[in-house]
Amino acid sequence: MTATEGQRLILAFDFGTRRMGVAVGNEWIRRATALDPIPARDGIPDWQQVTRLVEEWQPDLFVVGLPLNMDGSESDMSVRARKFGNRLHGRYGKPCEMTDERGSTREAKAIAREAGHKGNYRDEGVDGLSAQLILEGYFAAREGLPPRSRP
Repeated sequence: MTATEGQRLILAFDFGTRRMGVAVGNEWIRRATALDPIPARDGIPDWQQVTRLVEEWQPDLFVVGLPLNMDGSESDMSVRARKFGNRLHGRYGKPCEMTDERGSTREAKAIAREAGHKGNYRDEGVDGLSAQLILEGYFAAREGLPPRSRP
């Protein structure tokens, strides 16, 4: 059974070369929750961990953040993120949508700093929070609304 648009469970990814942030959310409530990041080697995730997430959450859709340049043009990372999205679709047979993620990492770092993060993002990343912001931004953009403010 496939969920109808507006009620789908979505698994979102913040593409990275060493780690990929992951979040899960539901279109109905327009909220996302950060999950533990997935390790990656040169942009290739641990596919066993991705499979476990897919089996656990049974998403109807994947969303992958598209790291465009600030002027909206494609970057090398956006090409790699698209390739990752295509692989998700090919492996799991679920649709995958790309969404503009400009500024998500910067915003995630600012939120983490406000919460007391010491700034060592290599060891203590904000990948899951970035994926959460990407997914919440996706929800807002689909409805033509600004992203919800954080509590």
